[in-house]
Amino acid sequence: MNCCFVTFGCKVNTCETAGMRAMLRQAGFSITEDPAQAQIILFNSCTVTASGDNRLRSAMRKMRRDCPDARLVLMGCYAQAYPQQAAEIPEADLILGTKNRSRLPDLLEAFCRGSTERLAVDDYTGSDCFDRLPCYTLPRNTRAFFKIQDGCNCFCSYCIIPYARGRCRSLAPERVREGAATFAAQGIQEIVLCGINLGFYGMEWGETLAQAAEICAHTPGICRVRLGSLEPERLDAETVGRLAALPEFCPQFHLSLQSGCDRTLRRMNRRYTAAQYAEICGMLRERFPGCAITTDFMVGFPSEMEADFQASLAFANEIGFAAMHVFRYSPRKGTRAQTFPQQVAERVKFERMERAQRAAKTAKACFLQAQIGTTVPVLMERERGDGFHVGHAPNGTVVRFPQKNSKKSLRNQVFYVRIEESDANCCYGTPVTTDANSS
Repeated sequence: MNCCFVTFGCKVNTCETAGMRAMLRQAGFSITEDPAQAQIILFNSCTVTASGDNRLRSAMRKMRRDCPDARLVLMGCYAQAYPQQAAEIPEADLILGTKNRSRLPDLLEAFCRGSTERLAVDDYTGSDCFDRLPCYTLPRNTRAFFKIQDGCNCFCSYCIIPYARGRCRSLAPERVREGAATFAAQGIQEIVLCGINLGFYGMEWGETLAQAAEICAHTPGICRVRLGSLEPERLDAETVGRLAALPEFCPQFHLSLQSGCDRTLRRMNRRYTAAQYAEICGMLRERFPGCAITTDFMVGFPSEMEADFQASLAFANEIGFAAMHVFRYSPRKGTRAQTFPQQVAERVKFERMERAQRAAKTAKACFLQAQIGTTVPVLMERERGDGFHVGHAPNGTVVRFPQKNSKKSLRNQVFYVRIEESDANCCYGTPVTTDANSS
């Protein structure tokens, strides 16, 4: 039985899709990248925004037209958070959630036999265990996304994800060690730790995210450990100090801000003030000179006045982010913010988003320009058709240098590169050595 995955949303979904692909292959299913060759097409959904829900529905309608004989399976966060709405999608032949993914092969086999109900979404209980999937990444990849945490206990007033993912739970340290070794055996040199609320890793046994980073960094064959998106409040001095002690740790921090206005942060039910967020950024820059701090920035939250927005944007400009993901507030059914008064008009949201995006573009250009003159180790990931090798520096900067021999791949090799210029999206340089351990 040929299966094809269509993945929406965050790196956690990407990681889970990779694990489910491996699990189905182990169970005797075949995996194809071509939907036209698939008997089962699985949609791993996201539901952070209403626009994401609309893209999902549109994609399923198109897939039904293009592949009328295939069976379409809707799974993931949208199906878990809104099972009844998911059941109203006529193209969905089977609807699964985010829980018990390890049962996917059995569920699909039962579905093909006609012995599974169409809506098969299991509720979270609050005492669920971490649902472990195989550690796998595509052979062409040089980095692996490693999910070590799931769920969220924070209940921000705008966010549906706690209902789509359940409460916080972590992958046990011994399983982290096994996963890191598995990735190393696949030739992976860089691991990106990810989770729904990654900073809460290890809270069940009194540990922090530093423990997982240390385990991966000490795994033979792994030369880089990077973090996925973080909430800022769990980054204390002890955790940061432990990360700073790891030579393999990559100083790139995606710290979700959402707003730089304290009034808005309180209404969002965020667990920090703007001043506390700035203090964390200062601590990171002191321990990791040249680090990249990126963020998520929301505009148009209910009752956000022009003065609130201006304060939020001024704060973001003051921090000097390496990159900002700017997006409009999207009401989500089942969240408190959906019922708040003074919902901001869409035209105002768009206007504020455009202003914030202009500021984000300027901030990114300034960060990339500041890299000029530095020499950084770059793990090469791919060759582009325009004659450049491409990779990432430890702080996440995309670095390109000319491809002299078009037939020679440098993939998965580390080069020291002297940065000589930048544009709006990346830096350009010249290799000065082919071994990051030689300098």
